[in-house]
Amino acid sequence: MARLRDYYKSDVAPALMKKFNYKSPMQIPKLDKIVVNVGTGDAKDNSKVIDTVIEEISMITGQKAVPTYAKKSVANFKLRQGMKIGVKVTLRGERMYEFIDRLFNFSLPRVRDFKGINPNAFDGRGNYSLGLKEQLIFPEIEYDKIDKIRGMDIAFVTTANTDEEARELLALMGAPFAK
Repeated sequence: MARLRDYYKSDVAPALMKKFNYKSPMQIPKLDKIVVNVGTGDAKDNSKVIDTVIEEISMITGQKAVPTYAKKSVANFKLRQGMKIGVKVTLRGERMYEFIDRLFNFSLPRVRDFKGINPNAFDGRGNYSLGLKEQLIFPEIEYDKIDKIRGMDIAFVTTANTDEEARELLALMGAPFAK
């Protein structure tokens, strides 16, 4: 969906340039990448779990997911170094804009009692993190075919220097921030 990218060029960039008084168009913040991460605690007992999560996340994002591995052994969690414990996808370019469009316009409004996303979940350097409790909000996932409800973390990495710039960028791109 090139619509959001075109929208960014036509409406978002001039609005940001005017609001923050940038001298050059190169100063305008833009979305660099989106990282979708799913941690699976039950993967240490059943190795098939990672395969199903990879399949689900690949359907949601439109890009093949890769497994993540444990960096350290933790005896209390019965976890050894090198075990598969999660799945992640890094989206850039057209797939990133397509994913953000589907997330803001279709998936988030499907959340029960949705009042908007937290406007304070910025990290101080212009990046935004969003946690979802279940993968069922995405229309690509069929309720009957999932084995367990899993949450995911979505990180929006921007080139903005401050949280205010990043908040304005995401708001102009259609992020449904809570009032």
